[in-house]
Amino acid sequence: MSRPVNKSGLGRAWTRIGFAAFATLAALAVSAAEPQATEVLRRPHVMSWSELDKLPDFTTGIWEMSLGRGALTQRSSPSLTPTYAAMLKAYKAEDTPDANCLPPGMPVIMGQPYPMQILFGPREVTIDIEAYMQVRHIYTDGRPLPVDPDPTFNGTSIGHWEGQTLVVDTVGFEPDTPLSANWGMHHSGKMRIVEHFRLTDPDTLQVVTDVNDPVALTKPWTTTRVFERHRDWTIAEYICEQNNRNLVDQSGKAGIILTPPK
Repeated sequence: MSRPVNKSGLGRAWTRIGFAAFATLAALAVSAAEPQATEVLRRPHVMSWSELDKLPDFTTGIWEMSLGRGALTQRSSPSLTPTYAAMLKAYKAEDTPDANCLPPGMPVIMGQPYPMQILFGPREVTIDIEAYMQVRHIYTDGRPLPVDPDPTFNGTSIGHWEGQTLVVDTVGFEPDTPLSANWGMHHSGKMRIVEHFRLTDPDTLQVVTDVNDPVALTKPWTTTRVFERHRDWTIAEYICEQNNRNLVDQSGKAGIILTPPK
């Protein structure tokens, strides 16, 4: 004798299946209507350690800007627009920020005559600069440049690899940092810096820096620096306030003693 079918229970089962199918179709419709959702949920690319091992060796030892082999092979000065040329002419270096131990920021910090160390990580390249104990974070996980970055001394840097060359794009700089080693040479809020790092031989690193500022510069300004590797060096501590050539008078004004110590 066959068992009678519970029609009411079967109906409820089909009802549940119907609601599930409807919910699935609704979710698909929402995802199709909002394609940006998949972009938001996409994970950034995190390099594995095996991938890092295949990159050129920037990380062994310490790099020092070469003083004997054309440390700065491009020696031209920035070509300023009339407005910024007038600002430079009016500038009087009575109390420069570095007298108060403020770091120069980008791009000047990369031209300091102090060593630097380059480290690779899964999400970023880190540059540890002895001068002013500055650290640059270059994000290599695929994130875009910020649209409205918070201004900082060294800016926000995004990097990617083109073969054996590290390409770094930097925006968002503190307004008081100089465009060049001359603190009176100002940049605008539109300054953008692109760097190319590559080894020209196992112990020589070349960094080509392109500074673009359509407000302050009449044309892009390019410099090329050469760094030599010291495999047995380490980074030293740099405490600006301990420099006995800097002074602060009774009114709190900073200055510097230019007479060489005996």
